[in-house]
Amino acid sequence: MASILIVDDDKVVQIFTKLMLEREGHSVTCASDGPRARHIFRNADFDLLIIDIFMMDALETIKLAHQYRPEIPIIVMSGRAASPTGVPAPDFLAMSTRLGAVCRLQKPLKSAVLLAHVDQCLAPGNGSFRLH
Repeated sequence: MASILIVDDDKVVQIFTKLMLEREGHSVTCASDGPRARHIFRNADFDLLIIDIFMMDALETIKLAHQYRPEIPIIVMSGRAASPTGVPAPDFLAMSTRLGAVCRLQKPLKSAVLLAHVDQCLAPGNGSFRLH
């Protein structure tokens, strides 16, 4: 199946997502921060990148990953629906799409939704796939 890199600073999310994807036959590597993820991404072949948008260096990691390997689909995920202060915040999910992400998911992740997005991203000829 596919080789997938998960980047999230929440270990529980990493483990849950990794187990879900491995059950489907995918090979999964995890990183807890942007610098580590970028190092792993540059030194191994991946078919898909899944990254938490509200992790430190997430936008930079998305931008650099897309520049380095633009053919690799990037899924971003977020546990925040809105700014915690109630003050309008920048739309980081929309920004990530402009930087190269192909779709975005809301945490907590639902197995069926994640797996459907992963399958769609990995399908042959997915070059124009964009699902939000």
